[in-house]
Amino acid sequence: MTLKLNHLHLKTRDPETTAKFYVDTLGAKIVSKNPRGGYRLDLHGLHLNVTNFLDDQKREQKYGMEHIAIDTDELDALIEKLKAQGINILEQTIVSGGRRVCFFEGPDGVQLEFIEMKA
Repeated sequence: MTLKLNHLHLKTRDPETTAKFYVDTLGAKIVSKNPRGGYRLDLHGLHLNVTNFLDDQKREQKYGMEHIAIDTDELDALIEKLKAQGINILEQTIVSGGRRVCFFEGPDGVQLEFIEMKA
């Protein structure tokens, strides 16, 4: 059996603002915008679907997700960028293996994490 990640779906009250956050802050690219106001983004190879609640969805809908973790070799520069943009930094710590991480808040309270790549 072969499994491959297809996308992460972020539900938000404001898809346009959320898409702009991922583009401006994390360098995502807009792949498409659908007629219902949702976006498909390419976040460095990770596809994100960004929508509001879907009228035709039968199962329960919830906003947000736990967190998205992103490896980086420029942790300090990215932390400075977050601070300059007034983005809420939730925690900076060191995880197993001695790598530094920075958790920060995206739209609708979604947590994101930058993880320092091992040298």
